[in-house]
Amino acid sequence: MFPPGLRMRQTRERLGLTYRDVESASFEIAAKRGRPDFILHISRLADIENRNVVPSLHKLYSLAVIYHLDPLEITCWYEAPLQQAFHDGAAFPPPRTHLSNSLPPSPTAISRDDNFNTLATGLLNRLPPAVGPFPRLEPYADGPYRYGYIGLSDRRMVPILRPGSLVLVDTSVHKIAVNDWSSEYDRPLYFVELRGGYRCGWFQQEKARLIMQPHTLSRCMPESWRTPEEAEVVGLVVGLVTYLNQPWASSPAAIRTMHSDSNRRVS
Repeated sequence: MFPPGLRMRQTRERLGLTYRDVESASFEIAAKRGRPDFILHISRLADIENRNVVPSLHKLYSLAVIYHLDPLEITCWYEAPLQQAFHDGAAFPPPRTHLSNSLPPSPTAISRDDNFNTLATGLLNRLPPAVGPFPRLEPYADGPYRYGYIGLSDRRMVPILRPGSLVLVDTSVHKIAVNDWSSEYDRPLYFVELRGGYRCGWFQQEKARLIMQPHTLSRCMPESWRTPEEAEVVGLVVGLVTYLNQPWASSPAAIRTMHSDSNRRVS
């Protein structure tokens, strides 16, 4: 990997800028922002490029502006990945409830990133960049995990799984476990692939049939399929990123769609 100073110099030279050009531009930024800390003197630029001196916060801003770089990307050059602060912070949970400034992606961002049909439940080829890895699951990053998406028209598990949610699926689990669970929040959730789509929710195995039991508040009917001819278990849901009180989570149109799509009774 190239040292950060060399990257700075290559970026400057690629843009056709001299030390004097950068210094002059930094004076303009300092005048606009009202702080001399934004100024990049030629001697400091030389130290940054040739001696890998770490720029201060204000000078890093000036470099990002003048070189048209993402300041968060520059911090990665110095092995200080600020964009991972929320993710790494999950390893140090505070004793008190708090708010974070990090924002999850909307389903429209998921569609834009993956060319994905947001109405249907399915598997994502990759996690949208705005979400980042699921916190505290780094040891399993290279394991058998996939990301699933709960479609905007899929209300089968509301309110446990709301439309637009993202789930982390352990694909090493291919059998429905017969576990003791004391509440609906303890009952295992599974991701299942059908011949014409996907389902995510509560399942039970009855001989050669796989039965899905929707949440009672969803007002959807149970469904069943023959296994493995019609349905196969993709894996066990072990993580969840969800949305509350969003328009797509309580749309009457979505409810009507689900009613027409979930009238298949268990046989």
